[in-house]
Amino acid sequence: MKKGLIVLGAVVGLALIVFMMYRGSYNTAVNLQENVDEKWGDVGATYQRRADLIPQLVATVKGAAANEKGILTQVTEARAGIVNAKTPEDMDLMGKKINTAINLAFEAYPQIRSTQNFSDLQTQLEGTENRIAVARQNYNGAVKEYNSHIRGFFNSMFLNKETFPKKDAFKESAGSENAPKVDFETK
Repeated sequence: MKKGLIVLGAVVGLALIVFMMYRGSYNTAVNLQENVDEKWGDVGATYQRRADLIPQLVATVKGAAANEKGILTQVTEARAGIVNAKTPEDMDLMGKKINTAINLAFEAYPQIRSTQNFSDLQTQLEGTENRIAVARQNYNGAVKEYNSHIRGFFNSMFLNKETFPKKDAFKESAGSENAPKVDFETK
């Protein structure tokens, strides 16, 4: 009788150990799977940030550049008028026109900032692409951790492959290994 209780106790103990291993493995797999989904959501949120931000920045830079182009055109035309002046009175009149054009230009837009705006845009583009790269790397790290867990020896026996399928890491677009061509020609 004592032997039967010992064997029964051992079987119950072993079943309890197996159950605890399964429960721990299952809960860890759930947490890792949720982490993968969260990291992919972060990638999507970063893409959305880019889609929302970049067109607004480009429109702002274009608007400022168009405004400055108008200002510089006015100042240049006024300066060109001085060259054509024939008399001191013409020079005086053209000088007043230049001063008026410059004053109006700087009242309308006190500081020429196109170069700074383009630099700021470049910084925002670089920062946005860096955020995307970090989000993708974090996603790939979460996928690796998850896949390593579900494919482990004991875990692969306990976990249902339909509930916990292997996840794919971020895949680059075809041709993205080639550097893009930068072209500043206006058409």
